Amino acid sequence: MRFGSGSLVSPSPLPGFGPALGATLLWLGLLVLIPLAALVWKASGLGLAGIWEIASQPRVAAALKLSFGLSLLAAALNVVLGGIVAWVLTRYEFPGRRFLDAAVDLPFALPTAVAGIALTALYAPNGWIGSLFDSFGIKIAFTPIGIFIALVFIGLPFMVRSVEPVLAEIDPEIEEASATLGSSRLTTIVRVVLPPLVPAFITGFALALARAVGEYGSVVFISGNIPFVSEIAPLLIVVRLAEFDDAGATAVATIMLTISFCFLLVINLVQSWSRRRLGHG
Repeated sequence: MRFGSGSLVSPSPLPGFGPALGATLLWLGLLVLIPLAALVWKASGLGLAGIWEIASQPRVAAALKLSFGLSLLAAALNVVLGGIVAWVLTRYEFPGRRFLDAAVDLPFALPTAVAGIALTALYAPNGWIGSLFDSFGIKIAFTPIGIFIALVFIGLPFMVRSVEPVLAEIDPEIEEASATLGSSRLTTIVRVVLPPLVPAFITGFALALARAVGEYGSVVFISGNIPFVSEIAPLLIVVRLAEFDDAGATAVATIMLTISFCFLLVINLVQSWSRRRLGHG
């Protein structure tokens, strides 16, 4: 034990800053930085002109647009759906609550291929749900709509689990005090409940977006894999590899990495800004 600032402080059971930082950099380098650096180095052989030429190919551009566009839409919808689910699980007690709470984590536990097969069986033209829409001429499976549903499915738990603990820390008495002072329900939600949740919403959005962009197993079955219609970028990488076009696969992967990094950088900057604003507020 040691003395500090006039009080007795017990030594931390964790290692010091030096060993902890060394272990962090070691594992981060081995698991993340070195593989990504190898990918960029492999793609650098094409040069910027070569990478841009591949990126501008109509099939590649269509796959990238579909993957990132639907991922953004799915993550945005999960902000709303995840917030509602987290609110219900945190604020209310009802029969079946524990079952619903466990069901939220199913996309974590299910193998992605199993999820993709299940969703395809449900939303195919002869499936339980797909047949209802097919009678109106609406096709879900093997279209971008089916991909969107799959991305919402795998991204929802990230939003719920990001918001739920923060929401649980907000004392309901604060909401009651706001109502006592004459605030409407909408004003209480906007002015009292939502501001502390903004960083959690941004974190959940970022996690759901990152998962959706790189998702393969749950999407490859329900998408139909039709070029220019329902072909996602991760599948296009696999196709290029199957065609022994390593340069093309590497270029598409590098483009995805660059776009994803830019998205996450912007999201982190917005999150830092919101935290600083919340702290000053």
